[in-house]
Amino acid sequence: DVHRTLLYGGIFGYPADKKNQNGKLRLLYEAAPMSFLVEQAGGLALTGRTRIMDILPASVHQRVPCMLGSRDDVEEMRRYYENSEDPELLARCEARRSGQLETAA
Repeated sequence: DVHRTLLYGGIFGYPADKKNQNGKLRLLYEAAPMSFLVEQAGGLALTGRTRIMDILPASVHQRVPCMLGSRDDVEEMRRYYENSEDPELLARCEARRSGQLETAA
C-alpha cells in the first residue's frame, strides 16, 4: 500500500479509532521506517497532527496512528484535524505529543 502511494500519490492511513485509540501500526518497526522513506521522497507522515519522526518511543511495541503520503494531500488532511473540536481527539493528540498516552503492546 505504501509502495502504491509512493508511485501514484494520495494518502496511506491507519488512523486511531474507538477500538485502537493508540493506532494500529507499531512506531519503531512499521510507522517510523515508512515515514522515513516517504519523507525522503518529499512526502509527509503524521499521526494526525504530529509528525511521526518527531515522536520519541516510549516502548518497543508502542502503537501510533499513521497517515502518510504526498505533502499536499497530508497537509490538507492535517487541516481537518486542526479544525476539529472533538475533545477526545484533542486530548489524545496532546497526550501522544507529550508522551503520556498509554501504550498497548
